[in-house]
Amino acid sequence: MGEETFNTRLDSIFIQSRDNIFGGGTEVDAFSGLTALYNHGNQPNLHISWLFNYSGKPYLSQKWVRTICNEFYGVEPMHGYGFGQDEDQGQLGAWYVMSSIGLFDVKGLSEINPEFRIGSPLFDKITIDLNKEYYKGDRFVITSKGNSHDTPYIQKVFVNGEEQDNVAIPFEKVVNGGELTLEMGRNPNVQLNGE
Repeated sequence: MGEETFNTRLDSIFIQSRDNIFGGGTEVDAFSGLTALYNHGNQPNLHISWLFNYSGKPYLSQKWVRTICNEFYGVEPMHGYGFGQDEDQGQLGAWYVMSSIGLFDVKGLSEINPEFRIGSPLFDKITIDLNKEYYKGDRFVITSKGNSHDTPYIQKVFVNGEEQDNVAIPFEKVVNGGELTLEMGRNPNVQLNGE
């Protein structure tokens, strides 16, 4: 179907699904049915918002992942988690943790040389302490400069001080320790690619 049609169709799913809080809200056991285009409360859907990274528009992953974090999840009485989402073994919570720090792999790190795609972190600074029994590094730090509710888009990516033109980072670079620095902004940077 081509990238443009794919991106238009995928984007329209999230535009429409935002109206029902991405498949949640006041519907009891919403996860169990197939009545919505997208249901974040059902685990087979959890990778879909990250697919724009593979189809030339990673800024749409930044937009929709951040929006899902802010609107599906929450502490107020009614949000997307709502009445009866399917929190199997903590998978919805794990998605939120990974997405809110801005790292995710739709393939579950199952490749020989896995890579994370970089998203839109909710935090200004994240420090991941690495277990020396398993990894070479001591810690991996993610810093988001200019991060706010109104600046969900990555403008520049620096890995260990070196700028790169994409939103991918090898798993090995993360577990060897280092720093990922992101400059955030109000408008999409269409020059960054997902590969």
